[in-house]
Amino acid sequence: MTLPISLEFFPPKTPEGVEKLRAVRQQLYALKPEFCSVTFGAGGSTQEGTLGTVRQILEEGLPGVPHLSCIGQTRQTIRERLASYKAAGIQRIVALRGDLPSGYGMGGEFRYASELVEFIRAETGSAFHISVAAYPEVHPQAKSPSADLEAFAAKVSAGANDGMTQYFFNVDAYFRYVDELKQRGIDIPIVPGIMPITNSSQLLRFSDACGAEVPRWIRLRLQSFGDDTASIKDFGADVVAHLCERLQAGGAPAFHFYTLNQGAPVLELIKRMG
Repeated sequence: MTLPISLEFFPPKTPEGVEKLRAVRQQLYALKPEFCSVTFGAGGSTQEGTLGTVRQILEEGLPGVPHLSCIGQTRQTIRERLASYKAAGIQRIVALRGDLPSGYGMGGEFRYASELVEFIRAETGSAFHISVAAYPEVHPQAKSPSADLEAFAAKVSAGANDGMTQYFFNVDAYFRYVDELKQRGIDIPIVPGIMPITNSSQLLRFSDACGAEVPRWIRLRLQSFGDDTASIKDFGADVVAHLCERLQAGGAPAFHFYTLNQGAPVLELIKRMG
């Protein structure tokens, strides 16, 4: 495994979850990740947990990177959040539009992630490295593939340093996306987001919700295993390790692993990749 890697966690909701995640991080630090990011709930619902987890990662000696979503937020709330990040020694942010909790209208002073990136740059200059989301299979709410590429270009123009993709299982979609961005003059790193396959019903539910395509052959094979979790994990590890090998051979700059706060699936993937 020669490419740089990063890891994504979500903030635990219980003291037991906090301790479990601490143990998982210690397992995964053996992989020497460049940084660990921590997600941010709909409408900022986990923001204190996000910052708390990022602080723990910083104390453990690694760059901790908070996700920051802007939908439903005011400029003042984002300004305060950026100040707290600087005070904590955070140097990198994943800047997202994000989702509002169900039942809320749009609200807030930001509509798009590009506006958040522009605001961060206006407020803090180059204090933060800014990563943004990228969608090789097209954002589920985009009007068209072209509109989605333009939305990404707007984030880059506003000052994004790199893109981290939604997870995918179609290698061609990733390379075509990178090529189409290059044709538009965009050559910042586009880091593939990698989702280990450990639970077929969870994966299919996630994928349907976020617009990630699970190819028919993978879907049918997973369904054929029923409740045989060992076979699901073995098949999933092979599929995703092969995906990573093809991405690495094709020139992907790094890997960003969506850990779902578990250590074993990522370690197994790295092992299968050699």
